[in-house]
Amino acid sequence: MSLEKVLSISEKPGLFKLITQTRNGFIAESLLDGKRISVNMHSNVSLLSEIAIYTLTEELPLIKVLKKIKDKENSKPTSISHKSSKDELEEYFFDVLPDYDEDRVYASDIKKIIRWYNLLQENKMLNLLEDDDTQKDEEE
Repeated sequence: MSLEKVLSISEKPGLFKLITQTRNGFIAESLLDGKRISVNMHSNVSLLSEIAIYTLTEELPLIKVLKKIKDKENSKPTSISHKSSKDELEEYFFDVLPDYDEDRVYASDIKKIIRWYNLLQENKMLNLLEDDDTQKDEEE
């Protein structure tokens, strides 16, 4: 499996694993509680591998940002909670990605990224960051 199969579904908490496609959508499994849901094609769905974070010079793929967090935390859960204050979140994210665009990356985005990293870590899926990174390098 790769991060190509890990999804964020708007208005649904956490991350989901793509299980299978159906005639009018797909079945996804929550990484939070393991429950399966049916998602129709009209839902706003984002693949983790397609999300990017604004920096002052470019848009950095989320996979690279998550890898920076993984390196900072030595593959352990983050030292900060996604429920921390706005200032604490921004300070932590500045340590991870010093050139992130503070005008276009909001505290709510940082909360999601930290929560997603911790979900991947809990589900022992951080190795997917390495796999996707290697795959992207081979494609270039």
